Amino acid sequence: MTPRSRMAGQVMSLGIGVVCGFLGYLLGLPLPWMLGAMLGNTVFAIAGAPIHGPTKLRPFVMPVIGVMLGSALTADLLSQLGGWITTLLVLPIYLALAATTSFLVYRRIGGYDTVTAFYAAMPGGLNEMLLLGAEAGGDERKIALAHAARVLLVILFVALFFGLFLGVRSGANGQNWIPLLAPSLLDYAFLLLAAVLGSWIGKLARLPAALVFGPMIVSGILHVTHFVEIAPPSVFIITAQIVIGATIGTRFAGATLREVRRDISLALIASSLMLIVATAFGLLIAWLADMALSQAFLAFAPGGLTEMALLTLAMGQDVGYVSTIHVVRITMVIAIAPLFFKLVASRLVRPD
Repeated sequence: MTPRSRMAGQVMSLGIGVVCGFLGYLLGLPLPWMLGAMLGNTVFAIAGAPIHGPTKLRPFVMPVIGVMLGSALTADLLSQLGGWITTLLVLPIYLALAATTSFLVYRRIGGYDTVTAFYAAMPGGLNEMLLLGAEAGGDERKIALAHAARVLLVILFVALFFGLFLGVRSGANGQNWIPLLAPSLLDYAFLLLAAVLGSWIGKLARLPAALVFGPMIVSGILHVTHFVEIAPPSVFIITAQIVIGATIGTRFAGATLREVRRDISLALIASSLMLIVATAFGLLIAWLADMALSQAFLAFAPGGLTEMALLTLAMGQDVGYVSTIHVVRITMVIAIAPLFFKLVASRLVRPD
């Protein structure tokens, strides 16, 4: 693909994201700009349209989401410390059950080789699992499609379920609209500081989703200490959601309909089972820690950190709690996956 055709594909992807995001907004979907852009680009990608993910824009828009999430943090962040500790204690058990269940789906039903099935099943970050799986000799394309399908299906299920059945709507609606001129110049300076400094700290500390979690931490500190008391203007948030949704949808570009149908079918089974496990653990944490089930469930939902944090914010739940649990989940998977594969997964089935 030439640079010119790649650029044209990115422009087309963003155009699809804007149109489908606006349609999602008119239809009243939860997180309409992200969900609309994601679904629209997925359809066009499967149909063979020459679209390409706007990856060059991600480093610029991800910190915007982090700053927005940080603006929702409050001074009583640690008021549910018991719930945090309880969740962290049972998190390894959840990961083991969810990953093993998903692994058996890809290995037994899908017929994937052991390495590919293992790294396709791990509920970690797509890029990290792709790199680890490739190093171990797995099929990169199958691993990438498995994770892309998992993230898409989990976001779709959670957003539509809570939006259509619980009445959750996007935080970027007319009632919460923040105009471009609402923040003062000093506000803009602090918001920019949170984005830049947070991104640097996140990368330096090698945090999962560094461009989101780092700015979220710095933004949270600035908002809790009242250096700034306003979130980024809504137009920036909408732009970031369109880029995120378009990026997820275009991950299916270049795949044949047969591949997508098979991989999405397997991901549907695996993701459904993981969501059942997540619901069970959500119920357990809600009971043990006297926490809202919706909040506990979002902490275990096997989606991406950014997307789950956005849904958490839309639902009015504790963004700090849910985001932290997802960061710990991703970190644990990255750190433990290779060792776990050698000790356990390779013994679950006969050698290939």
